[in-house]
Amino acid sequence: MAAGKTRQDTVGLIHYEPDKCYRGYTLFCGGNPACAYLIDMNGSICHRWTNERGIVHAKLLNNGNLVCRGAIVPLMEGQRGTNAQASCVFELNWQGELVWEYRDDHLHHDHERLPNGNTLLITWRLMSEEMSKRIQGGYPSDDDDPQMLGDVVLEVTPGGDVVKEWCSWDHLDPEVDTICPIEHRREWTHFNSISVTPEGDWLVSARRTNTVATIDPQSGEVTSRWGPGVVSHQHDARILGNGNLLVFDNGVHNKTGSEFSRVLEVKPDTREIVWEYQADPPWGFFSFMAGGADRLPNGNTLICHSSAGRFFEVTSRKEIVWEYVNPFYTPNKRTGGRHNMSFRANRFGPDHAALADKELNPDRYGNLNRLY
Repeated sequence: MAAGKTRQDTVGLIHYEPDKCYRGYTLFCGGNPACAYLIDMNGSICHRWTNERGIVHAKLLNNGNLVCRGAIVPLMEGQRGTNAQASCVFELNWQGELVWEYRDDHLHHDHERLPNGNTLLITWRLMSEEMSKRIQGGYPSDDDDPQMLGDVVLEVTPGGDVVKEWCSWDHLDPEVDTICPIEHRREWTHFNSISVTPEGDWLVSARRTNTVATIDPQSGEVTSRWGPGVVSHQHDARILGNGNLLVFDNGVHNKTGSEFSRVLEVKPDTREIVWEYQADPPWGFFSFMAGGADRLPNGNTLICHSSAGRFFEVTSRKEIVWEYVNPFYTPNKRTGGRHNMSFRANRFGPDHAALADKELNPDRYGNLNRLY
């Protein structure tokens, strides 16, 4: 029996109310080596992608291909302030064959395929000592590097050419975009998600400054900011079909004195929170890192409780109607033991373009499905 446990962990499908769910296939990553999985509503694996690089975050394209972030390489593992770092982002077809990749030792967190076929990537670069000194907030340490890491957004063509490079220190304000005082000074903003709004702007989530921002990709200027004083180290900001903002608020270092996570839907023009999910009691749902939320076509929301490796679907009335726990564990090299964390989860209906004419037969993965 595992240390600190009085019973075996419960994994796989926990709860399912078919009449209240948006039925489809859920994509997530996990395991050692890390793979990407599509599971049906019963929790059975219907498709799996594997790659020697490892797959720790993946997005499904309409053609059925997968754009993936590779696993962290040993050279960079455990570096202070550089979690979720990988040396490559790559694309696999449905059969798992490599069709594209881009290498950069400091890629991290998220990526987004654009309508023109190019890909947005997030990477770190060292800022100048002068700029690093201007950054406000955080706590100093004796081993701080005089050059802090700053976020850079790259737009890369299928041929690997960088056609746009946006540097955070050229457009953000160190007097406004200040680091949480309980965070170190190894890096500045820590972008953990990037997507494109219907207007074509970039939408980014900056964890360490508690900010969700839109950026005009033509001028590079920040066109809106929201979050400080409302969210605490949030993830996975995205614009919904109704124009509202959906964001996973981790709640780390919040002002309540009790850390807990929530999912928020926000009206951008008024900054009004129009829908919110949190547990009762609130601290029953807390992810100290990562996390995500996916609004489904029927109005339900699929939530990724990353630190617990837990995915659950809630109705607009906040009723849990589907729940699954990632059964694939990996060693935790920082603290020992193991974990089943998963960065993000997304649901795709059976009529989604990516799944057209695809074989989704759980019998192919019978041995895997019998592991839990």
